[in-house]
Amino acid sequence: MEQGNNKNNPGGPQPPKMPKFNMNWLYILIIVGLMVAYLSGGTNSLGGSATQEATYTQFKQYVEKGYVLSVVANKTENTLKLYINPKYSREVYKTSAKNLGTNPYVEVQFGSVDEVDRFANAMVQAKKINSFSYKNESTDGFLKILWNIFPLILFFVFIWWMSGRMGGMGGSGGGIFNVGKSKARMYEKGNAIGITFKDVAGQEGAKQEVQEIVDFLKNPNKYTDLGGKIPKGALLVGPPGTGKTLLAKAVAGEAGVPFFSMSGSDFVEMFVGVGASRVRDLFRQAKEKAPSIIFIDEIDAVGRARSKNPSMGGNDERENTLNALLTEMDGFGTNSGVIILAATNRVDMLDSALLRAGRFDREIHVDLPDLNERKAIFLVHLKPVKVDKSLDVDLLARQTPGFSGADIANVCNEAALIAARHDKKSVSKQDFLDAVDRIVGGLEKKTKVMTAEEKRSIALHEAGHATISWFCQYANPLIKVTIVPRGQALGAAWYLPEERQITPEQALLDEICSLLGGRAAEDLFLGCVSTGALNDLERASKQAYAIVAYYGMSKSLPNVSYYDSTGQDYMFAKPYSEDRARMIDAEVTRVLSEQYERAKQILKEYEGGHHQLRDLLLTREVIFTEDVEHIFGKRKWASRADEIIKANEEKERQRSIAAGDADKSETDSLRDPDDSATPPPVPEEEK
Repeated sequence: MEQGNNKNNPGGPQPPKMPKFNMNWLYILIIVGLMVAYLSGGTNSLGGSATQEATYTQFKQYVEKGYVLSVVANKTENTLKLYINPKYSREVYKTSAKNLGTNPYVEVQFGSVDEVDRFANAMVQAKKINSFSYKNESTDGFLKILWNIFPLILFFVFIWWMSGRMGGMGGSGGGIFNVGKSKARMYEKGNAIGITFKDVAGQEGAKQEVQEIVDFLKNPNKYTDLGGKIPKGALLVGPPGTGKTLLAKAVAGEAGVPFFSMSGSDFVEMFVGVGASRVRDLFRQAKEKAPSIIFIDEIDAVGRARSKNPSMGGNDERENTLNALLTEMDGFGTNSGVIILAATNRVDMLDSALLRAGRFDREIHVDLPDLNERKAIFLVHLKPVKVDKSLDVDLLARQTPGFSGADIANVCNEAALIAARHDKKSVSKQDFLDAVDRIVGGLEKKTKVMTAEEKRSIALHEAGHATISWFCQYANPLIKVTIVPRGQALGAAWYLPEERQITPEQALLDEICSLLGGRAAEDLFLGCVSTGALNDLERASKQAYAIVAYYGMSKSLPNVSYYDSTGQDYMFAKPYSEDRARMIDAEVTRVLSEQYERAKQILKEYEGGHHQLRDLLLTREVIFTEDVEHIFGKRKWASRADEIIKANEEKERQRSIAAGDADKSETDSLRDPDDSATPPPVPEEEK
């Protein structure tokens, strides 16, 4: 049971937290109210009187026309206040009386007091005005001054408020005036993150290299005494989801030194010069805390290669930020004790100056995990999951080729959700298989309506794939075949891709033949073809083009490769002539035609088995390896994954034997030597 913080009820539920009132809304309302008051009519909007200035001649006219109720003279300021009859407000103010406040008046400057006194008293006697009096106090001078400078005050208040808001959103607390400060998140002790190398499964090569960086920080004298220099930086390169950021967190957790974490996009701002300023501030903080680590995630946002032609869309602000980063990493200044880690999945886009030795000394590749590494990753992510005891982790690792660490975590989570959806107490093997199918192929659509003819065509197509893959040596081993629509596909076949380090030519051809098996079955047994083979044809064509133009395996164009390792892929021009392009097209067509005829020949040879598979699919909708093996017999060739598993089992057996021999020898060494010796003969007299 969770312990609560409530003193009266320590073990009970916590009282609900009341939402806090945000004072920013109050500030906004006050500022908006003052602006409306100022713009809509002055002191009248605040409950005062509307004012208007007039000349002395207009004053006489207003009095003679009977617009004025009373006149108040101020000898100190030489002004008159003419209080207007509300009936005549429209003639004077051009608006109705309800918009003018309680006592609207007109202010008039005068020259001679005697002249005003004579004229006003005459108007009183003539009953043009009700009264005339003197009032010499200056009552509203300060208010006038305040109201005149109110726009300036309002402007500075708004700037102050925006400064606080931008400081809060930026997380650095500096506000708008300190926008150039670094937004890096600092961990005073890296182990506060709570992640170590034990939490990183697989990636043994990458872990070894980053462990050396940790050792540099912990024992620098070990390397400097021999004349070595601590590396300036390491660049983690790999596909998304392979654990680059996790490795950086593990370095922070193991090193126990100040750790500065920042994203590449945090350097980018709408203000000019902010990026470069943040770079300088980041390194200044890191130098003060040295030895320390700076981690820049997604560095391609700021380290992209600079444009060789400024007129072609170069970004001066981004390039200035990159220049500042280059200078800080290896310039005239010293960065002793500061190691820079960075992560990216677009290393081909980075500037060459950033990748040179002295800046990023090491380029650590964090690749997709292989079979053994996937097993280790599964074991990590399965710890919090209630799994069935019969679960085979080796099978899960085999079922997920090409999956990253993030994908495997998603599989485990999806399997748990599927098991919970079916009200199970534990997660079984089938839940994991369904999770893999859900992620790879999409959600099953059993409600999609198909005719009997369409269903038969799909079954025949998928049976063609299964038959060809079973009788091609290098084709991927079959796992299951289904004609239940899933995602965008009307049917699908699951294979176990072989993770080869080197792929022979025949393996590429067998894959093309297997891809064309569905179309060949339609053509051979139906006499017509359908659009269902679109994805197969696309993959087969790309494979054939790679054989001819990339791998140099063509008979007509041997040992010629037009592959571009830089990633630019010859955007504007091809590296070969039009004649060579026609030769490549002809070779690709020849490869596809040969494998298509080969697929037809295999289907003719095993026509009976193919039809049995088709009928079984129509009946059960899903078939597995065991069903195919029952029809065609055991497959002649063992898969590469099986060979690896057998090799691992043999290593474990040899290791256990060696461990047993070591234990035996240790036991023998500890045994008393006299115990094993023959007992001495007993003397005669002692018998």
